[in-house]
Amino acid sequence: MPAADVEVTSELVRALLTSQHLDLADLPLIEFANGWDNVMFRLGDDLTVRVPRREMAGQLVANEIIALRTIGSALPITVPQPLRVGQPSERYPCTWVVYPWIDGTTVGHRDLVDPAADARRLGEFFVALHVAAPDEAPENPFRGHFIGDNDERFRVNVESIRDRLQAAVDGGVARVLDRWTTLIDVAPHAGPAVWIHGDLHALNVLQRDGRLHAIVDWGDVTSGDPAGDLAICWTLFDADARAILRELVGADDALWQRAEAWALYFCVMYLGFSADNAAMDAVGVRLVERLL
Repeated sequence: MPAADVEVTSELVRALLTSQHLDLADLPLIEFANGWDNVMFRLGDDLTVRVPRREMAGQLVANEIIALRTIGSALPITVPQPLRVGQPSERYPCTWVVYPWIDGTTVGHRDLVDPAADARRLGEFFVALHVAAPDEAPENPFRGHFIGDNDERFRVNVESIRDRLQAAVDGGVARVLDRWTTLIDVAPHAGPAVWIHGDLHALNVLQRDGRLHAIVDWGDVTSGDPAGDLAICWTLFDADARAILRELVGADDALWQRAEAWALYFCVMYLGFSADNAAMDAVGVRLVERLL
């Protein structure tokens, strides 16, 4: 996990609340997640505070606030809705935000209890989300582009975990690279740039009682090719459920192939950057099993 630019503590968050949202400052405050970009706190029973730990994530939080206020109410699955926005100050350099608390636990590599029903739900979510985005949609150099542009980075990432892939995949690195080369030999997205979540992996999907419940962490929201979002289908669903979702969203062969290429790209990335995150590693292992 990248080192923090700012040490985000409960004392800091309490001070920020006191200076900018005094009516919330006396509520109980408990840290519950510390990710690559943000630290998350539960505030009282009903609120969540999302505070960047890296300065570049301040812009991601600002992007997420704009996008969720624009498209969030149209989505058929629960997403965070910004309630209060914290401004940069002398004490702290980034935008931060207060959301409603959303009950649930991450899906991770768990099986959903009714994958066919949740494939339909997620497909309906994609239909609502993947609509033409305005020119002023947030820019993101790492998402929304043609997957073939990731070729050099993918090969570097594969080399970084060569020994692990040799042990995990029948045929080893050669098979991984062959599959990648086949998948990126595909037509690029030809339609309008659409809204995309941008970081739709299984740790940003919440479940309750084994059923898909919410989609969180919209910091990478942008516009472009929806294929990167569809890549999560290989983590969440078996082939039968994937087929249900594919039909519902109307994905043609090229879009589905690009989605599988993104899934393979993410698979290698998860395995290569999860030494301190067992949950992410487990997602990578599941993808290896389903893709290769």
